[in-house]
Amino acid sequence: MAMATAFLFLLLATPAVYAVDYTVGDTSGWTSGFDYTTWVSGKTFKVGDALIFNYGGTHEVDEVNKSDYDNCVSSNAIDSHDDGNTRINLTAVGTKYFICPTAGHCAGGMKLAVTVAASSGTTPNTPATGSPPTAGTPSNTTTPSSGVPSPPSSSSAASTTLCNMMLVIASLVGVAFTG
Repeated sequence: MAMATAFLFLLLATPAVYAVDYTVGDTSGWTSGFDYTTWVSGKTFKVGDALIFNYGGTHEVDEVNKSDYDNCVSSNAIDSHDDGNTRINLTAVGTKYFICPTAGHCAGGMKLAVTVAASSGTTPNTPATGSPPTAGTPSNTTTPSSGVPSPPSSSSAASTTLCNMMLVIASLVGVAFTG
């Protein structure tokens, strides 16, 4: 009985946080001719989430600063990837900028700006160059690289799950007290 009570307190003290993997461009991937501005709209990216870039040999992914993003310059890239399947973990609040450095691709729209908000249970960590986070509309689901939809990223889903878990635990503890 004491163990069940201790377990209940442990669950109550642990926040429910779900990270989401976002496949950039969904099934189209990181490719020329895709509208990444539209793809970003309606999604809320949080610390702990990840961006998955899937692309062919003529593309790469460079993380750049805002000025280089605006001007499609990759010579000062913060980080560069060319493996065809790049995972970028979102670790700080602020805006992250990505471009394809292949000549003409960025100018043709192959660029992505993602604003990252604090996840529930994290303390905002705005980078030195950071922009203030902006609120967005949570997405209902995302399709990770496995093709299977991930759970909703909204905090209400996490709260509902936590409440359901607490009700089950409370029922079990009640059985332990009466049994």
